[in-house]
Amino acid sequence: MPDSWRHVGRLPRTLLAAALIGVTLIATGLLKPARAQTPTVLRVSVLPVGSPVELSRRYAPLGRYLEQALDRKIEWTQSADYEASVEALVNGTIDLAMLGGFTLVQAQMRSGGKIIPLVQRDKDANYRSMFITPVDSGIRRLEDLKGRSLSFGPRSSTSGHLMPRAFLLAAKIDPEKDLRQVAYASGHDATVAAVVAGKVDAGVLHVYAWEKLVAAGRVDTSTLRVFYTSPPFSDTNWSVHADMPAATRKAITAAFLRIDGSTPEEQEILALQEATKFVPTRVENYQRIRAVAESAGLLK
Repeated sequence: MPDSWRHVGRLPRTLLAAALIGVTLIATGLLKPARAQTPTVLRVSVLPVGSPVELSRRYAPLGRYLEQALDRKIEWTQSADYEASVEALVNGTIDLAMLGGFTLVQAQMRSGGKIIPLVQRDKDANYRSMFITPVDSGIRRLEDLKGRSLSFGPRSSTSGHLMPRAFLLAAKIDPEKDLRQVAYASGHDATVAAVVAGKVDAGVLHVYAWEKLVAAGRVDTSTLRVFYTSPPFSDTNWSVHADMPAATRKAITAAFLRIDGSTPEEQEILALQEATKFVPTRVENYQRIRAVAESAGLLK
C-alpha cells in the first residue's frame, strides 16, 4: 500500500480545539489560512467504498497522473464514512474529495455554500437507482412494497437511499409508515446480500453497482430481478472548497478533462474509474437532490 494512503475519521475534540485556536490566530493575523497558500501536497479523499488495498489499486494510476499534471504530491485518504468525507472537506483536512450527490449537498449546507463541484465521470450525470427482489417475491412495482421489508444503502448514499426514498414518496409510499421493515446496508454489495439471504423482501442500489455485480457473476439473475429503475440524476463528483485558489481549481479541472485515453496510462485510469472521460459539473446539477433532501427532512 502506498505511503501516501491514510485513513481519516471524525475529528476528535482535541483536533477541534486546535482548530479553534487556529481560527483565533488567523483572526489576529498571526497565522495565514492554509487554503490561501499554494500547497506542495494535495490531500485527496475518496468515497469509503472498498478495502484500502482495493482503493489503492483503483486510484494509484490517477494519483500518479495528477502528481505529474499538477506538479505536487498526492496524499490519498480513505474517510471512515460519508459524513467524515463531508467533515474533512468542510474543515480543510483534505483539499479534493470525491463526494456523492447527497454528500455534496450536505457539504454545501455545512460550509455555507463554499463547496464547489469541479468534474465527474461522464456516466455520473446519469445515475439511476434500481430496486431488486427475488423472482418469486410477487413484487412487480413500487406500490407492491407496502407491508414488505426493504433495504436501502447507507443513509448518506444518494443512489442507495436519498433518491430511492424520493421515488417511494412519489409513489405514495412512506417508508416508515407503509413498509413492514426498513434496513440500511453498509454498501451496495451488502444490500444485494441481504436480499439474497432473505433478510429483506427487496433492496435498492445504483445501476452501475448492479451491472458490475452481474458482469462479475456475483448475482444470479435467475433468482433476483429488477422491478423498478428510476429516472436519471447527477451523483458522484470531485469537489473542492471555495477557499482553494482559483488557479489551483482550474488546474485540477483541466487535468481531469485532459484524460481522454490517448495514452496507455490514461486508458488504465479510465478503465479503473469505469469511465470513458471526465466532464465538468456545477452546483446547479444537484439542486434536485437538495430539494429532495429538504422535503424529506434529511438536511440537518
